Amino acid sequence: MEINLLVLRCKELETSKQFYELLGFNFVKERHGDGPMHYSSQDASFVFELYPLSENEAVGNSRIGFSLKDIHQVLSQVATASQHEFNGRQIYIVRDPDGRKVELSGQ
Repeated sequence: MEINLLVLRCKELETSKQFYELLGFNFVKERHGDGPMHYSSQDASFVFELYPLSENEAVGNSRIGFSLKDIHQVLSQVATASQHEFNGRQIYIVRDPDGRKVELSGQ
């Protein structure tokens, strides 16, 4: 089994796009029918989409993680909320523009 789709609802769509581009994602604008304009990336082995948050929606308490090739480059540009070791790997917790915890580790 493997993940094939991840959709995040974002308060500030452009700010969130910039954050995830820093992690290495490349996005294209999409719109399906009369749905909202959003961003989609297929850089990883799954589709990663950023949608605007609707007025009546709240940002979920989601947590996602990514393994990065150049983690120190990214860490020099974002604030680390916490850090711990797991199975011999350093794990860094940062927050995306909507406050979601994003777990980063080196490859």
